[in-house]
Amino acid sequence: MSQRLKLEVKALNAIAGGDLVILVSDRLAPPKLAEDWIGSGAHALIARAAAAERFKGKALAGLTLLAPEDAGYERLILVGTGPESERDKLDFAALGGAIASRLGHGRSADIIAALPEGELSAGEIAEIGLGLRLRSYAFDRYKTKSRDKDQAEPKIVTLRVDDPAAVRKALKAREAIAGGVELARDLVNEPPNVLFPEEFAERAGKLDKLGVEVEILDEKDLKKIGMRALLGVGQGSHRQSRVVVMRWNGGAKGDKPVAFVGKGVTFDTGGISIKPAAGMEDMKGDMAGAACVTGLMQALAARKAKVNAVGVIGLVENMPDGNAQRPGDIVTSLSGQTIEIINTDAEGRLVLADVLWYTQERFKPVFMVNLATLTGAILVALAQENAGLFSNSDELSERLTAAGKATGETVWRMPLSSAYDKMIDSKFADMKNSAGRYGGSITAAQFLQRHVNDTPWAHLDIAGTGMGS
Repeated sequence: MSQRLKLEVKALNAIAGGDLVILVSDRLAPPKLAEDWIGSGAHALIARAAAAERFKGKALAGLTLLAPEDAGYERLILVGTGPESERDKLDFAALGGAIASRLGHGRSADIIAALPEGELSAGEIAEIGLGLRLRSYAFDRYKTKSRDKDQAEPKIVTLRVDDPAAVRKALKAREAIAGGVELARDLVNEPPNVLFPEEFAERAGKLDKLGVEVEILDEKDLKKIGMRALLGVGQGSHRQSRVVVMRWNGGAKGDKPVAFVGKGVTFDTGGISIKPAAGMEDMKGDMAGAACVTGLMQALAARKAKVNAVGVIGLVENMPDGNAQRPGDIVTSLSGQTIEIINTDAEGRLVLADVLWYTQERFKPVFMVNLATLTGAILVALAQENAGLFSNSDELSERLTAAGKATGETVWRMPLSSAYDKMIDSKFADMKNSAGRYGGSITAAQFLQRHVNDTPWAHLDIAGTGMGS
């Protein structure tokens, strides 16, 4: 990932250079703090440009115009905040993203971080900063063509505020979150010939620099433990499988941890039940759940979160060679339950079955949340707008739903019941790994539920949201 933005926080002093960004409501009035900076002819200019472009200050909408002659900047950028009566609905991270989308390559920019009708809190300004950074992300590590100088150098964006110290303090936690998100995005975007299970494990191991305790289990360890369902998925690849355990001990000593489990299929051909060729290149992202867990552990450590947390990721590559798992095979999972393989492309649940059981047995967590690009069926149900949420705990479901609404990472709860559970019963084993076309996301979740006992657990099927551009 290239660093395209350098974010600074400064007081309202001399503004000069490229872009000046101000926030306007539906009344098109700029903040009072901006009056001294926008220039004497700016009010009339704003009115004329808004009328010509039919810009009405709608939330997150933008309008760019050349600065008045007497201004000390080149462009004036207006970004709408909507009606004052709907201010409580304004997403400040999204507002930062909207600002970032209007900024030119390589330009410096000053943002007067104030609302037309009043001040912004340090936390709200920090959320704008978070949105600026996330929207500026680009993965261009493998582009070798020369770029213009103004594209290669990061643009300097300055948040102009009344209290820089308070904003810088609030921004620290958001920068930790942004770093975790960027790590997860980088991992998902890496090509599969670069990011295979061993390499992913090594990258996760680098979190020890932040104080995360990292333990990497190789195939010898996994065979000894008894993770035969996970190892079965990877046996057709010449790349060895791995499980990585990441522990952040920021809470009180002796407190049980919260646990996060990620599916990490670094490339998924489907195995012997091979996928169609069209779009198979996207299966480099079938490790998005593991990427999310790794990014989360970095974010927790970077902001010194006061929590004990464990992240466990199962890393495999699903390939169809002569040693690959076959439809009709029966494997014994770590739980001791036997699984008939119906479809080798229903592999993620086999990885998670062993890792979930291992996590609950070893760490006795307060709750477990697993994330996985598990089923195409969830895309049919929810498209890329919501992650599918399955859980054995109403409390945990409500907390995840609330968190999703607060961050824009929305989830939609799907059903679990004994009727669906019967669909994965097998004639020859305790269960089968695929129940066919109908209710595919639900039966996959029922499969996972058989490997969590009574631990409060939630499964997030992120096959849609994890691949969203």
